[in-house]
Amino acid sequence: VDVVGMDWSSFSAAVFVYLACAFRYGSDDLDVIGLSFRRDIWMKKVQVYPAADGNPTKTPMQESLLKKVGEQGCPFSFQMPTNLPCSVSLHPGPNDNGKACGVDFEVKAYIAKEASNPDEVIDKKDTCRLMIRKIQFAPTNKAGPKVELSKQFMMSDKPIHLEASLEKEIYYHGDPLTVIVKINNETSKTIKKIKVSVDQLTSVVLYSSDTYAKEVCCEEFAENIAANSTFEKSYQVTPLLSNNKEKRGLAVDGKLKDEDTNLASTTLRPDGKVNSFPHLLSSNNSHFSIFLTTKLFHFSDVVVELPLTLMSPKPAG
Repeated sequence: VDVVGMDWSSFSAAVFVYLACAFRYGSDDLDVIGLSFRRDIWMKKVQVYPAADGNPTKTPMQESLLKKVGEQGCPFSFQMPTNLPCSVSLHPGPNDNGKACGVDFEVKAYIAKEASNPDEVIDKKDTCRLMIRKIQFAPTNKAGPKVELSKQFMMSDKPIHLEASLEKEIYYHGDPLTVIVKINNETSKTIKKIKVSVDQLTSVVLYSSDTYAKEVCCEEFAENIAANSTFEKSYQVTPLLSNNKEKRGLAVDGKLKDEDTNLASTTLRPDGKVNSFPHLLSSNNSHFSIFLTTKLFHFSDVVVELPLTLMSPKPAG
């Protein structure tokens, strides 16, 4: 994080800046009797005036900002750990007020005599805050996952063979998901329906690990796949937050002010694997699964699950 703060040289006190990553697990109206439902995950403080580390090397962004603010600017920087969670919040209900539960990042500059004196009263006019986001961009795309399943039913001599696959491994928010379905129906029954649904799995780690799933997209397709026949077809579904506005508790990407956001991106570990249960104090992690059900008359469903990675594209340059 590279920011430039202003120089309050007319004050006898010092100017400090901190970057904090915190997890809010309760709304503002629950903050009673001095208890705050917010826990700091990571925090780093630096003194920007008077400069405590001499004349540090400036980044290109800092050089550009200093040209605008002039000699009154004081550059500073933070190196954010790679294992911190991304900015993710839980989608509030229609009647919920205040800040949403989730992970957020805040940069705060303040004037004080000491960096961390709990007895020192800091006036609000001597502070300024800036909310920032940590996000992950999609890595290079690869071939999509594929799963096969053969299932035999009671009173049926032969099984049904089902194969489902995705065109690619990573999909971007708002893009339709293409599911390729192949069926070899060796049974004596007719397949009447195929259902494709997308579930979001969210893992919240605070004092303990809590995981829950919510359906974010579901479409049914009427088919007539005769007995002793083969079938191949592609289906498209598009999971969107706009179709789930009334669902409380969905994980969404962190947003700034009142701008639009989307369903939470899949959280990836630095090694590129899906991060379902990270060893962090708190995190909201999401992955999506596609369930394909073939409905047989008087028979059980045949269900397969495909892992889905949903992320934002990396900006050009």
